[in-house]
Amino acid sequence: MSELRNRMVRDMTVRGFARRTHTAYIAAVVRLAKHYRRAPDQLTNDEVQAYLAHLILERKLSWSTCSQAANAFRFLSHVTLGHPRTDFHVPLPRQPQKLPEILSREEVWRLLAAPPHPRHRLVLTTVSAAGLRVSEAIALKVSDIDADRMTIRIEQGKGAKDRYVPLAAPLLHDLRAYWKSVPPGVWLFANRQGTRAGITKQGGIHALRHAFATHLLEAGTDLHPVQRLLGHRQMSTTMRYFHLRQGRVVGTRSPLDLPKPPRLE
Repeated sequence: MSELRNRMVRDMTVRGFARRTHTAYIAAVVRLAKHYRRAPDQLTNDEVQAYLAHLILERKLSWSTCSQAANAFRFLSHVTLGHPRTDFHVPLPRQPQKLPEILSREEVWRLLAAPPHPRHRLVLTTVSAAGLRVSEAIALKVSDIDADRMTIRIEQGKGAKDRYVPLAAPLLHDLRAYWKSVPPGVWLFANRQGTRAGITKQGGIHALRHAFATHLLEAGTDLHPVQRLLGHRQMSTTMRYFHLRQGRVVGTRSPLDLPKPPRLE
């Protein structure tokens, strides 16, 4: 499959696909070929469709995983192989996707104060204050922090897009306090580490991003700025957070204005 792989990677590269999309698409096609023990360019559309049904109905993979595989197969068929356009159908999930539980402001602060190491607390604080994805936080460079303009530059986030988000003054204070004891290098964070903070709600570190968006909406921020800050392509993705607001409006303060941040010294 090496020649076909190279062609597919080339086609994705010239169309500006992100590296992680390359990896995901190639992996999906490799699994398809292993399933039938034949090269993917020798498979019929019916075989590809049957494989997608196998993934979601028998292997019980998530709908989003199967949808990504379908996108990979469409790209291979229509772009790399030049076949007539034929859509691959992914059976809809039997159960609707559950909305994430949103941390309250008090729970966010308990989470931010929990890690014993200052660097780990700073990672969580940055994710929370700027509404970042984990992949975006660990890719931050010190040069992305612009104290003059009070912005953070997110380089090549999801969808291979750059964007700027506000740099909260308390976060800048925490960064400078940390840098007094640990001089900064090129990267803002060298690694990442999870922790528990006595919070029973599910969602992992991404829950901080959910809380960031929901608290912005609760503070009265319009949808379009929230969409831009989160780096969403579609407004429909941002609209999900209306379901998480539970109809509450709690004033006009932005969650970027962090009250009493946990001490990092």
